[in-house]
Amino acid sequence: MTGQSGDGATVKAFPAARSEARLLVPALIFIALVVAAVASLGTPLITSVATSFHVSLGSAQWTLTVALLSGAVATPILGRLGASPHRRATILATLTVVVAGSALTVLPVPFAWLLAGRAAQGVGLGLTALMMGVARDHLPEDRSAAVIALISVVSIIGAGVGYPLAALLAELGGVRAAYGLGLVVTATALLTAWRSMPDAPEGRSTHVDVAGAVVLAAALLMVLFLAGERNLWSRHLVMAAGLACVAAMLLCAWAVIELRSTTPLVDVRAVRHPAVAGANLAMFVGGIGMYLLLTLITRYAQTPHGAGYGFGLTTFVAGLVFIPFSALGFVAGKLTPRVRTRIADPLLLAASAVVVGGGFALFAAARSDLAELFAAMGVLGFGVGGFSAAMPGVILAATPKSETSSAMSFNYVVRSVGYSLGSAVGGLVLTAGTGSGHLFPDDSDYTTASLVGIGIMAITTLTSLALARRSSSETNP
Repeated sequence: MTGQSGDGATVKAFPAARSEARLLVPALIFIALVVAAVASLGTPLITSVATSFHVSLGSAQWTLTVALLSGAVATPILGRLGASPHRRATILATLTVVVAGSALTVLPVPFAWLLAGRAAQGVGLGLTALMMGVARDHLPEDRSAAVIALISVVSIIGAGVGYPLAALLAELGGVRAAYGLGLVVTATALLTAWRSMPDAPEGRSTHVDVAGAVVLAAALLMVLFLAGERNLWSRHLVMAAGLACVAAMLLCAWAVIELRSTTPLVDVRAVRHPAVAGANLAMFVGGIGMYLLLTLITRYAQTPHGAGYGFGLTTFVAGLVFIPFSALGFVAGKLTPRVRTRIADPLLLAASAVVVGGGFALFAAARSDLAELFAAMGVLGFGVGGFSAAMPGVILAATPKSETSSAMSFNYVVRSVGYSLGSAVGGLVLTAGTGSGHLFPDDSDYTTASLVGIGIMAITTLTSLALARRSSSETNP
């Protein structure tokens, strides 16, 4: 059974036997979960890496940062390759790189090679958008929408799955044992992809805009570096501002290159569509708020009692705080496809942003008991899950099938930048409240940061409501 996609390419609606189709859905979700969980392994292992490799905590932090950087750079490139007939080969090659990187993190190699391995693992973050492209091409429309929403959710909650497991393994067997978990699951993901990934539909472009890829990579590296280096802003403000201007100019140059290209890395004209642009703006602002609250809760949980607040949790116990985040995020992801039959996707974005804002309010008002932190994390997970599940629907409604991977990869780049800035905002607010000679900020500074987060989520809500209003006016002129 065949049909025509929006761009004229012939697409097989049911390319495989029913048994193979049943295997495709769990394979797509499993791969998206694995790459997200493995990329997040750096978070709970920073202290262990610093101790094992005899490096500073700042250097060990790069085991997380380098994975996010490589993922942000690789995502748009993989998104374009995923829109070509070489999608299956791209998926397999990328997972091979991830497995090779996972092997480097396990082998007894110097710290520089560990960073190289983590960078290779981060490349896998670009596969999430490709999993969505496969689902949209090879599943019936109603089924693909639900699967795409779930893929979007598991790409978020993957961190909550990997965090406690990695922390437990690090306590029991050291940092190599924790990274060994990444090697096992990525090798399994590669085997799963080899067995289950279908070929892409024919008739699609194979060209990759190399110039656009290089300029975008340079801009993203600079943006994410500036977001992660908080000391640069506090100690060398003029230099940081100058680098920010350079990054902005690179992004403008990239946009010009893409507009002039006949086969752009990202279809900027499509990104300028009001629905797509509005969704990406909501993702950017909302991403800042979501990661800000995640940062505040985890940092508060691990603050020692000597600071006058906090719970002094070990890495593993702090990882358990992620369980309600992952569990309720998954619940929201499962519920959203049912709710969206009655409520438009932009309204779901707005409602989810309100829920995240409620998480900020809960954390600001009640955090003296560990159960209250679990509750705030659960509210955050539910809001993030709903937001992530509704986002693809807004973007893909204005995107042809052939551009699914490219459009969603751009959205994930926007999300990565938003998350990085959210972490930076949290660090800057708390650092500003840390008195001279003190190691930790005042408890009231967490309340201040929460109020900032509520304002950020209010902006996200208003942006989403504007999207909903525009969508309603187009539907009912």
